[in-house]
Amino acid sequence: MENRTGDEPVEQPPATPRPPWQAPGQTSWQAPGQTPPQAPAGPSAPQPPWAGPGTGHSPHPYPAGPPPRPAGPPPHQAGPLPYRNGPSPYQDGPPLYLPEHWPPLPQETSPWGRSWPPPRRRGPRWVLLPSALAGVVASVALIASIAVVSVTPQAEPQNVGTDLSALYDERLAARPEAVEVDIADHPLYDAAMPGEVECDVPEVQMDSEESWQEFATVTGQCLDEMWAPVMEELGLTVGTPEFTVTEESPDSGDEEGYTLAYYEGNYERITVVLPNVRQLGAFVPAGQREDVWIALMGHEYGHHVQYVTGILDISYEREYAAESEAESMEVLRRTELQAECMGGIGLRSITGADEESLRRTNQHFNSGGDLDTHGSAANRAHWLEQGWRESTVGACNTYGADSGLVS
Repeated sequence: MENRTGDEPVEQPPATPRPPWQAPGQTSWQAPGQTPPQAPAGPSAPQPPWAGPGTGHSPHPYPAGPPPRPAGPPPHQAGPLPYRNGPSPYQDGPPLYLPEHWPPLPQETSPWGRSWPPPRRRGPRWVLLPSALAGVVASVALIASIAVVSVTPQAEPQNVGTDLSALYDERLAARPEAVEVDIADHPLYDAAMPGEVECDVPEVQMDSEESWQEFATVTGQCLDEMWAPVMEELGLTVGTPEFTVTEESPDSGDEEGYTLAYYEGNYERITVVLPNVRQLGAFVPAGQREDVWIALMGHEYGHHVQYVTGILDISYEREYAAESEAESMEVLRRTELQAECMGGIGLRSITGADEESLRRTNQHFNSGGDLDTHGSAANRAHWLEQGWRESTVGACNTYGADSGLVS
């Protein structure tokens, strides 16, 4: 073992055999049921103030020059380690207690035959003095700075920037008033008809829900593109509605017809009812179905246009405020026939349908009986043609039309 203390090399006593039950690195008193060896009774050495319970110095080398070590303890019990859990030789206090059979420590003596006086402990008071002086100096400097700040006059803050009071208008603080929307004289009606858009509409597989979903989504996106210039002209930022399909019909069976699709304003969602469109599609030749389905999607997107422009909400209010059922149904028919007219706009803009295509679509789409909710077959065909033929959206102003055209 290398000695780094500056003293002469010291021979260490031979290691005591480890009992079988003792783990490597475990001291002898760590075994179950064993009691650590105790020093003889006597006053314990004072611990330094920073030493906590059970702490102490690490073991130091044994004193130089002991006689040969007598036989150790029996194999089942290891000898105690010197200075373990006790004061080191460098602490002041009562003499150390060495293990049994070891001679007493030799006493160092001065050349005059008496023991060296123990080293004096140097207290920390001289270490704290510079810190105390520094604290006093800092306090004086702080007091001086406070005095300087308190007696120094402060300049008045200068007004920098533009005086905004001249730009204030008391009307800005007023509560906004409700905007009156006249659905018979709406700015929408002054807009030009949407132009044609390129739309690669996928072919519908009648029995495939995925095919219907793809058709509804692509057609809806084309309608969204078609109406975008009109919404921009009106200063409206309009989101794309959701397009979905369902296998469940909302009809109870008591209606005069069946629902092919419907629009939900609260969700801005268009839903195609698959059982009902399949029923209609069974009577339409395969080559003519696409125009019918696009007219259907154009009708439902027309309700979305009514919703984002505020027309739909006003029509609902009028419908519920009507004094009679007949008056309420007329308001509903005006709403539905306006959407039918917008279906004609979609038919022309997406498919580029000619008059023959318009005629066939009207025949398949509107040749059924008269409906109290959607108008007569003749009026439905009229308004679909209005959207297909005219040059402004005002052609779809059903709220300003004569009652005979909305019956």
